[in-house]
Amino acid sequence: MANKTQPTEQDVHAYLAAIEHEGKRADALRLNDIFKRVTGYNPVMWGEAIVGYGQYHYRYESGREGDFLATGFAPRKANFSVYIMPGYGDFGDILARLGKHKLGKACLYFNKLSDIDTDVLEELIGAGLRDLEGHWPVKPT
Repeated sequence: MANKTQPTEQDVHAYLAAIEHEGKRADALRLNDIFKRVTGYNPVMWGEAIVGYGQYHYRYESGREGDFLATGFAPRKANFSVYIMPGYGDFGDILARLGKHKLGKACLYFNKLSDIDTDVLEELIGAGLRDLEGHWPVKPT
């Protein structure tokens, strides 16, 4: 069974420019610049609301396999979600320096960029990509 979230042809820049809240839009545009610089990948929309950078193909021992974004973010109404695949398990030392955030299995949540240290976020994105490469090869979307 394929992942529900797939890359689309939706224009990333149009999506980000259409964010209604001025502060969230400015933060989303800045995040896009950060992710592009750190990853070296051009952004691609995954589903309707996730901006992804790079992708990887996974195959679990169960036989389930698929493709997913390597890293990215979603400017949700309540907060930003940042995706570090396959998760944040080994990044406690970096997360301790990040600033005000909440954590899910593969999602990090923060309200606005001013709540976190963007230099530490850049470090986290890079560490996440290196960790992912240790599991599965990452390539451009």
